[in-house]
Amino acid sequence: MTASPPLLLGGRFETVESIGHGGMADVYRAHDHVLHRDVAVKVLREVTEVDRERCASEAQLLGMLSHEAIVALYDSSVEDDRPWLALELVSGRPMSELLAEGPLAARSLALLAAQVAAGLAHAHARGVVHRDIKPSNVLVTPGGRALLSDFGIARLVGSEDQLTLDGNVVGTAAYIAPEQVRGQRVSGAADVYALGLLLLESLTGERCFPGPATEAALARLHQGPLIPTSLPAGWPGLLVAMTALDPDDRPTAQATAERLLELAGAANTPGDGATQGGTRDVPPTPEAALSTPVLELVVTPHRTRRRLRWFWTNLAIPLVVLVGALPWWFVRT
Repeated sequence: MTASPPLLLGGRFETVESIGHGGMADVYRAHDHVLHRDVAVKVLREVTEVDRERCASEAQLLGMLSHEAIVALYDSSVEDDRPWLALELVSGRPMSELLAEGPLAARSLALLAAQVAAGLAHAHARGVVHRDIKPSNVLVTPGGRALLSDFGIARLVGSEDQLTLDGNVVGTAAYIAPEQVRGQRVSGAADVYALGLLLLESLTGERCFPGPATEAALARLHQGPLIPTSLPAGWPGLLVAMTALDPDDRPTAQATAERLLELAGAANTPGDGATQGGTRDVPPTPEAALSTPVLELVVTPHRTRRRLRWFWTNLAIPLVVLVGALPWWFVRT
């Protein structure tokens, strides 16, 4: 139980216990007395005008989104001059805690990241850019469901607000895209870049741009991250594309999700080095099990095309030559 008296927000959400603290907000497990379910309630702790605007913006943008890989918004308001959000309660841990225990196996990571990329594709299709993709903002359930959280600094594409009032770049220094460092307008490509850094860190166990915030942010203006060629097949090419310096050279979130599903399928085959020593699997969820047929539908057409190309290259031409030679053979015999 919380040390302080329970809060009753909106006349229906009663706080039960504290479950987290952020830079500007406290998060509680709360009980919804109307729908009789537990939710997560995010309550701003120190309220400034900027905080109010961010909370209102987060509520507005989350209200535009409805996707299984994005934490759902149930309600929002202001109580005693303190803005609050009632959100889906996720039973799991932030990805940052998982990575603290070591790298993830390639297939497990591909399945998790494909969900995140699909959630980003949903947001981008509605003009919403998250702008702060990092391990602590990806929640993973015990069974392997991945959800995006914390849209506190998300913005609509084309929004003029790219910088904070004190002139600092918005985002987390270790993961922001080069265009964010320059203070330029950002698009969904910035989220794809950050997700690429997150994936690389998850595979190698090392942060791509370590060090002080300013140094880490400026480093990517001149070079991309170091991507080992020893990574499982398919991963180096995808990560190079995702972390391209030019946003136009990066794949979309939707294309990234599709490619990750292909990699997850490829990692299922023996002998590809997808699960290397020291990596850990995240067990599949019932949701992941249900999505397996979808995975096959995505992967199968690509495999079919590869088989057709192999057929035409290796068998079709010799067969044509053989068939063409048959009349001459009969004449000679």
